[in-house]
Amino acid sequence: MNTVRWGLVGCGDIARKRVAPALSKGVGCELVAVSRARAHLAEDFAVEFGARKWYTDWRELITDKEIDAVYVATPVHLHAEQTLAAARAGKHVLCEKPMALDVEECDRMIASCLANGVRLGIAYYRHFYPAILRIKEILASGEIGKPAITQINAFERFNPEPGGDRHWFVQLDKAGGGPMMDFGCHRIEILLNLFGPVRAIKAVTGKALFDREVEDTSIAILTFEGDTQAVLTVTHAASGSRDTIDIYASEGSINVPVLNHGEFQIKTAVGERVEKHPPHANLHQPLIEDFAWAVLERRDPLVSGEKGRAVAEVIAEIYRRSLTA
Repeated sequence: MNTVRWGLVGCGDIARKRVAPALSKGVGCELVAVSRARAHLAEDFAVEFGARKWYTDWRELITDKEIDAVYVATPVHLHAEQTLAAARAGKHVLCEKPMALDVEECDRMIASCLANGVRLGIAYYRHFYPAILRIKEILASGEIGKPAITQINAFERFNPEPGGDRHWFVQLDKAGGGPMMDFGCHRIEILLNLFGPVRAIKAVTGKALFDREVEDTSIAILTFEGDTQAVLTVTHAASGSRDTIDIYASEGSINVPVLNHGEFQIKTAVGERVEKHPPHANLHQPLIEDFAWAVLERRDPLVSGEKGRAVAEVIAEIYRRSLTA
């Protein structure tokens, strides 16, 4: 086998913008089938991205013998059920973030994929950003000394209308939490990638603007095993968007004004410079290609189920230890 034949479960906005194009055009990838509850929309989506088959029931897709791997792009509360079923059907699984509603579901997903001899990956695509890879190199080199404090701000105004396609994001039983769960998870994965395991957590979670089931704002203070600390602030309530990372160390700093742009400033005792490391035009493509090659090479993907579980464990502890603002 030199190509992974994909089935896509879920055809929402991100699937249309990034996932389906990567599954159909990525190196080592072929998009065979998609599933969506409404038949005409499933067919339209399949035709648009060159898939030969479409299903209205994802259970039929995962039993298709032409499919080697499944990309699960559905709301969070469905991730565990669909991953377990796909694993039992002998399909490799690349699951959208966050991995699941809780750590227990993550454990079941990992165990099922292991028992059935299939790979499990989680869609933390920022792991593959060239800027993150470069920052990790700079930290390892010692150029800016020992990191003392990192500040990450992730702001995105979001208040979906009840009954809309995206309202599930603010329903506790479907999403598991608010912005900390939704996009805070991406930043937690980055922090774990850069600084390793967390040994202590403090947090404040609240509803600064919107009265709903989940928080609209959360602040977490993470202490890592190497004693570096990080402050992660996420919100749906602020009027402007932010996507910043600032690392302050004993001999310098790294300041990223917009992570998705890939440009950042390095300051040291000998001077300042700017480096530019933009991400792939399709943010999901490096992630999906790595997973496909992991299947073909019979290795673990770089963002494995265990890494997804580690993020879920941090999120669970943030919510458990949160004071209510």
